[in-house]
Amino acid sequence: MNLDGGAESPADAIRSALEFLGDRLLSDHSLAPLCTYRAGGAAELFVVVGDDNELATIARAISSVSGGSLIEQGLLHTIGKGSNLLVSDRGVKGLVLQLGESFAEIAINGESGDRVVVGVGASASLPVVARRTAAMGLTGFEWAVGIPGSVGGAVRMNAGGHGSELREVLTRVHLVDLESGEAMSMVPAQLQLGYRRSSIRAHQIVTGIEIELERGDSTEAERRLSEIVKWRRENQPGGANAGSVFTNPPGDSAGRLIDTAGCKGLRIGTAQISDKHANFIQVDPDGKADDVMALMKDVVQRVEATHGVTLHAETVLLGFPPADVAAVKAPLGEVSDD
Repeated sequence: MNLDGGAESPADAIRSALEFLGDRLLSDHSLAPLCTYRAGGAAELFVVVGDDNELATIARAISSVSGGSLIEQGLLHTIGKGSNLLVSDRGVKGLVLQLGESFAEIAINGESGDRVVVGVGASASLPVVARRTAAMGLTGFEWAVGIPGSVGGAVRMNAGGHGSELREVLTRVHLVDLESGEAMSMVPAQLQLGYRRSSIRAHQIVTGIEIELERGDSTEAERRLSEIVKWRRENQPGGANAGSVFTNPPGDSAGRLIDTAGCKGLRIGTAQISDKHANFIQVDPDGKADDVMALMKDVVQRVEATHGVTLHAETVLLGFPPADVAAVKAPLGEVSDD
């Protein structure tokens, strides 16, 4: 209870449950530097998780906080590299978790002929994994060099590019249930992986994966990496953006629909549809996340009015009112959270 006799706030209850973290549990921690949009507010509480044991301990500790599931109350979130994330300027209530460096390991777990199983931690960067495996003379993951996200986020969204998807090489996913602290492993067939979606739920945090690659020519793999990086630089904008904003409708391109709806170059405040690729939003220095949201909603409305097609954002949205989220996101289950 508070000194004034009022009920303990959710944040205070979480602080009490996680007091063993000491000064590693941060208050009002800005998330903008952790997002590629470089915009948005602060997390009420934030911690970088040290290892598997600490993650399980945190999960068990917060499960004891009264008031029901923190996830169902919108008071517990996880983030990766922030490359597909937009945080409201008003910030995020509750606790935000980010996996630390111990979850970024890359190691060979087994070999069978020309097939090699590689274990990868969830916080590892996709471009780093692509370059590291190519240097090992392994092929099958080169496509990921142009996706600046984390492995954990890639699993949730079944990330892909250049004609490939993660599910093509994925063999196993390791998770922790944030509501119980229980660790588990799942195979791809259990994850309902589809175009930019999976069945992984908000209370399940990916801690690592196993992928199966083929032995090949490291020189050829490096050449493929260079081709992909060159194509990305020529066809996609730089600056503060979070990659493709909307998923492609069946048989069409979101970028084409946005462009032909007259949205290329469209600006609201500090956010603008890229002149280079219409499915990218770029943000000015010291820009506002709310401007990005307003622009996303405007694009959805214009494309629907012009083409009769409803676009759905693949961007993960934190801290926004439900009405805003509903205006740009697919119905629950069609696009996974991250």
